[in-house]
Amino acid sequence: MNDEVFEAYREAGRIAHRILNAGAGMVRPGASLLETVETVEGMVLEADAGLAFPLNCSLNEAAAHDTASEGDERIFAAGDLVKLDLGVHLDGYVADTAVTIDLGDHCELVAASRAGLDAAIALVRPGVAAGELGAAIQAAIEGRGYHPVRNLTGHGLERYVQHARPSIPNVGHPGGAVLAEGQVVAIEPFASTGSGVVSEAARAEIYGQVATRPVRLPAARQALELVRERQGMPFSRRWLDMPKREIALATLVRQGVFRTYPVLHDVPGSFVAQAEHTLVVVEDGCVVTTA
Repeated sequence: MNDEVFEAYREAGRIAHRILNAGAGMVRPGASLLETVETVEGMVLEADAGLAFPLNCSLNEAAAHDTASEGDERIFAAGDLVKLDLGVHLDGYVADTAVTIDLGDHCELVAASRAGLDAAIALVRPGVAAGELGAAIQAAIEGRGYHPVRNLTGHGLERYVQHARPSIPNVGHPGGAVLAEGQVVAIEPFASTGSGVVSEAARAEIYGQVATRPVRLPAARQALELVRERQGMPFSRRWLDMPKREIALATLVRQGVFRTYPVLHDVPGSFVAQAEHTLVVVEDGCVVTTA
């Protein structure tokens, strides 16, 4: 990693931090989920940056991968636990950060996810194993009486790739990938009042291109052209302003060109909190780009 790349990561992180804080301030009872999501996404574009993925806005037992649909009528309500997960990139260099906004009485759960994040960050340095970070996250969350979400992980970041190796688990295990100087990672603990295991819901508003192959359907070709500049980064269904959008998406998913990102949720009635920062591993520890 040279100085120019490092500064791109730092600047993406500064933009993401500022905009995520602004977005969190918009989340209040009675506010529109769609308006909040579109406003935050618009702020990223106004900052001359790009969206690494659609703003995730996941409520209550939903942990990740929800976002507004076109014409979404949902509003935030008293008692909700709202996760905003924002990805910003500059020329492909990504900052990934998330915050949980408590509209109810979930402050201890929110604090547990933050404590897990802080515990992991304190250990990051070259030579530390991912399993050690997971153990620190697990101890911090379980020590407060909650469950870490076992089947969600933090992850590496590479240019135009928002999910790369290594995986950073939210529970401890022996060994795992060893961090090296110059790596960029996003650490994202999830704390849950439920089972600590998420599953896929039927709802899916986020897509990503995972393959390149010829397609015959004109609408499918148009969809591919619209997402070409994404370079594989996820996009929202509502971003595709085109006729026969649903036919095109279904065709491309069926042919293995696009994949869906279904909403991931714990058991009904539970609550999940999330905290996330992006870090660059440096010689004597790490630099948090999104703080």
